[in-house]
Amino acid sequence: MGRWEPDAVGRLRAAALELFAEHGYEQTTVADIAERAGLTARTFFRHFPDKKEVLFQGSDGLQQAMVDALLAAPAGAGAMQAMAEALRAAAAYFGDIREFARRRRDVIAANAVLRERELSKLAALARALEQGLRERGIDPTDALLVAEAGTMVFRVAFEQWVARRERRGFDAIAQDLLWRLGGLSRER
Repeated sequence: MGRWEPDAVGRLRAAALELFAEHGYEQTTVADIAERAGLTARTFFRHFPDKKEVLFQGSDGLQQAMVDALLAAPAGAGAMQAMAEALRAAAAYFGDIREFARRRRDVIAANAVLRERELSKLAALARALEQGLRERGIDPTDALLVAEAGTMVFRVAFEQWVARRERRGFDAIAQDLLWRLGGLSRER
């Protein structure tokens, strides 16, 4: 594959994921990734600041899509209803990347640095959702509770979605988990 061929970002992401799975994250270099993709290390750095970000590219877009959906929820929607809209936006953002997401999850699970980065991204998502809820006029304590609960639902839904035997879509899983969480909160 020549360097002039399109989709350098996709090629770099695919190459990185393959190499991380084959040799491990720590043992894979940027040069290895670029070579596998048929590109140069310079091209890699044009798109990513470091090899870790190959796995997290798109997370800012996902966060923005979720916050935008939360803010666009109908004016009368409560905090949990707005969160349901944010989770629907995540499902739409993911589209049909389940196999890629599975492989990405496995690579991240195998490396402490990557797990830490994943937790950092989830914390940033929770903060952004909390801010969005506050902008909707939700009480600050309620905004924090719903944002943290919504982020937890997102994480659990993602884990279920990428499970080998799971056939439901992300949205169906997330909405089911929100419903279950609501039921649990009424148990007292």
